[in-house]
Amino acid sequence: MRFENNKSGNGGVITLNNEIKEVGRLTYTIFPEENKLIISFVLVHPEFEGRGMGKYLVEEAIKFARENNWKVYPHCSYARSVMMRMNDVDDVFLNK
Repeated sequence: MRFENNKSGNGGVITLNNEIKEVGRLTYTIFPEENKLIISFVLVHPEFEGRGMGKYLVEEAIKFARENNWKVYPHCSYARSVMMRMNDVDDVFLNK
């Protein structure tokens, strides 16, 4: 599995791919003046659901945010529920 982050302007898509095709994707928007990354949407294709792939995408977005000293606001309800169950995100989690 490999991640690919396609950033364009103040937005982008992180894709998770296996050897053959896309497993899922996460879309985000960056507000650099607020040091904030907003997770807009997480999608895992049906044949890969139930294997934690969505969580991997959220973790990759958190890693990207940390590398840039941004906070993460999970607008997506799935991303929010994942982050609320994580123990190590207090430094980046914007829960408002």
